[in-house]
Amino acid sequence: MPANRLTALLTGTHRYEKTLSTRHRGAGVIVQAPILAYLVETPNGRILYDVGCDYSKVADPAKRARYFAPDAFTYGPPEMDESQRLSAHLQRLGLAPADIDVVFLGHLHFDHAGGICDVPGCELHVQADELAAARAHADMAYFPDEFAAHYNFRTMRGEYDLTPGVRAVSTPGHTAGHMSLWVELGSGPPILLCGDAADLTENIEHEIAPGLCWKDRDDLALASIRKLKDLAKETGAQLWPNHDLAFWGGTMAAREWHD
Repeated sequence: MPANRLTALLTGTHRYEKTLSTRHRGAGVIVQAPILAYLVETPNGRILYDVGCDYSKVADPAKRARYFAPDAFTYGPPEMDESQRLSAHLQRLGLAPADIDVVFLGHLHFDHAGGICDVPGCELHVQADELAAARAHADMAYFPDEFAAHYNFRTMRGEYDLTPGVRAVSTPGHTAGHMSLWVELGSGPPILLCGDAADLTENIEHEIAPGLCWKDRDDLALASIRKLKDLAKETGAQLWPNHDLAFWGGTMAAREWHD
């Protein structure tokens, strides 16, 4: 049973050197990357894939200085205004956090998991390996308060169907338990949301690992990119990179895909 609607939500942007997206490529090139969440509406309920940043860490000067120190974030914190908060997006769509059935976290970096504070009480799906790596502070993009024990995490292992027509796809490499999402729609091709397995179209077309790889396992990251490409070929799916501004302004221009 396919999904009724897929909506891409722009929750902010982040300026950084391209080497963070393309391993060993793009030194000195600055990109402005969209930070996206996706609302998947199905006959069995609503799923959010990722939730963007915690707005308070961007808006509050003290928190911004604490979490985005210049020595770690050379080009500064993400850019985000209150209208881009997940709660604001939901309100414009006539929804409340209580209308979300599952929040599916592709991984737990701050620009993908920080916004869980705006969907209180929701069931949060995350891979066990991802949660373990985050709690071990595997890299600087994990903010410990964003995966605290009081959140309603449901730890998962491996691939599974969230609902008919929406499948969690294992794509480790960027992080230990990174997951992508395959979404079947009532008309048109399925959509494969790559998450940070592929920031840019370039990662897919030239098979380039993300700049940041868990334990420097770029072999895992490349295997995941090839897996996504094979799955897209097998199912006729479109591959959607996650931080590609040109792709956001082109293929995603309609913002909503539905039957």
